[in-house]
Amino acid sequence: MQNINTRASIRSKPISRRSRGAQRGASLLEAIAYLGIAAIVVIGAVALLNGAFNAAGTNELSEQVNAIQAGVKKLYMGQTAGYANVSNSVLQAAGVFPATVPVASTGTATDTWGGSVTVTGTATNFSIEYQNVPPAVCINAVTTGGSWSSIKVGTATITTLPIDPSTAQTDCGTGAVNITWTSS
Repeated sequence: MQNINTRASIRSKPISRRSRGAQRGASLLEAIAYLGIAAIVVIGAVALLNGAFNAAGTNELSEQVNAIQAGVKKLYMGQTAGYANVSNSVLQAAGVFPATVPVASTGTATDTWGGSVTVTGTATNFSIEYQNVPPAVCINAVTTGGSWSSIKVGTATITTLPIDPSTAQTDCGTGAVNITWTSS
């Protein structure tokens, strides 16, 4: 009798091992759940990165415009013609453009979004124009205020500064826009 029990117990072990072996790995349903969770994490990370890049773009734009404004005022202070002779090539030669604004040897400056940066002047004031600014960056950049006479967003010129965020949202629209800051 003892031999029979021993044989039965020997047989039951391999059967048990086979059933455990068949249960290894994840089922299709579990794999789909893991992939779904991973997709949610990736989407969240992309959304956070997008917000961070917009904030970085706004900070960079504000710093560039303020640096150009300060450089132009310093360079043209006391000039009898005022700002009438302001040009990108003169500003490039004088080192007014920040290092983050690439300027070609012809004086053509380019912003982060591929648009041109142009500085023009008259006897009494000068303007800094950035082209192709994304809406999220536009809204944040024009609401920061500063010592500007006016800011032109698209076709709207605003002289009451700082610009209200809802006005900025309307003026910046939903696509890339040109912004012109004017200083005296």
